[in-house]
Amino acid sequence: MMKLNYYALIAATTLISLPRTALPSEVRQNVLLIAIDDLRPALGCYGDQIAVTPNIDQLASRSILFQRAYCQQAVCSPSRLSLLTGRRPDSIKVWDLATHFRTAAADIVTLPQHFKNHGYKTQSIGKIFHGSGAPSRDPPSWSFPPQFDHVRDPQLRYATAANLQGKGLKRAASEAASVPDNQYIDGIVCDTALEALKAFKKDGQPFLLAVGFRKPHLPFCAPQKYWDLYEPNKIPLPANSKHPEGAPELAIRSWGELEGYTDIPNHGQLTKSKVRELRHGYYACVSYVDAQVGRLMQSLQDLSLAENTLVLLWGDHGFHLGEQGLWTKANNYELSTRVPLILSVPGETKRGIETDALVELVDVYPTLSALCRLPAPEGVEGINLQPLIKQPALPWKQAAFSQYPRSREENRHRGHGEIMGYAIRTSRYRYVEWRFWQTQHVTARELYDHQNDPHEMKNIAGQDSHQNTLKTLSRRLTQGWQAALPVSENQ
Repeated sequence: MMKLNYYALIAATTLISLPRTALPSEVRQNVLLIAIDDLRPALGCYGDQIAVTPNIDQLASRSILFQRAYCQQAVCSPSRLSLLTGRRPDSIKVWDLATHFRTAAADIVTLPQHFKNHGYKTQSIGKIFHGSGAPSRDPPSWSFPPQFDHVRDPQLRYATAANLQGKGLKRAASEAASVPDNQYIDGIVCDTALEALKAFKKDGQPFLLAVGFRKPHLPFCAPQKYWDLYEPNKIPLPANSKHPEGAPELAIRSWGELEGYTDIPNHGQLTKSKVRELRHGYYACVSYVDAQVGRLMQSLQDLSLAENTLVLLWGDHGFHLGEQGLWTKANNYELSTRVPLILSVPGETKRGIETDALVELVDVYPTLSALCRLPAPEGVEGINLQPLIKQPALPWKQAAFSQYPRSREENRHRGHGEIMGYAIRTSRYRYVEWRFWQTQHVTARELYDHQNDPHEMKNIAGQDSHQNTLKTLSRRLTQGWQAALPVSENQ
């Protein structure tokens, strides 16, 4: 018997879950969105042998876990906007941290705005849009003024006397302090979110609460007890600390984010002890945020909201911790573009489900709309992932698409930059074309074979034996995301 194809399954799902009008509030699911800044899949539920993350692991045990989820651009604002608008960076014309998406797309209805327009109360606590400047705010999206969306106070980033006496936002790159969780911003955000859940419970109306944690973003500051979860000498150094062989300079250029902290040399060359300290700090921050997630999950239970609240947890992009000779994000490699994506749906994910399907952050908006039985959003460039809950092995997208801009010479770009790196990730390969923006001329190519090179340490784009593969992937990249959507097996 032929398997049910994607389009037939979507049609069936649509008949069930996308009526012309939303269902009455008494049967509508609430939504808790948990955004975690700079979180790569450094979680026990993703197989990380170092991470101490019992709360997120417990959430995953009653969720669908997407093993191969990818962001659309590995830096905060464009990535978050791809999820919140369901559109890719070139469509909303946001490629940097300074541009507000409504500059080019004033009439777009965001994910929370869509829910608000259909009877939900929506609230933002912490970092949901970008965390500073005009891009941090979008009043049409929320029923209430956002809280802690724009935080620049060093006293919420640092706790030790030495760091509090410093200057600027960049002081030490890591910090362990014997302080309570709410000495730092993420503990405060969690406290505030717990109060919001109580208020929503009392109000009785359907809600969408977006909670954004800033760790494990630099600086790696967390209470001492989370550092103590790890033995420093058991945290391994990066397995591959050199740049990939044959990689173009455009691919391996530093974002310059780590540089500028007082304990980091300007040239970026780190001692082994500093590398180990930074990796330790990253994991400590992951555990710190995991504890906050646990508090949110416990509150849902205590308030009898768990059985009627959909929970989505995601990282806005990945992160390098010295692998491939790189730190932070801002590139097109697997470690920067692959993200954790965990979705708990009451009544549908009673046990843990995993899927290897290629999915993207642009898929979240249409998925949540379908699950909550809202009208399908218009103009989005992602697809509903709900069929994967029923059939995790269902044939799915042929590729996930990411991109990253570069200026000709500077560490950081403005706008679309002068050169854009367009990348696709298929089940086996990562392929990248670096194109001049004005002419679309390809100035460099990258090809990595994950079957033989899972850490992307050798660019094989120039090898004669891979030219047919390169041509096939180049054609797929040029055809765009629409051509990579799931197709029927009988077509």
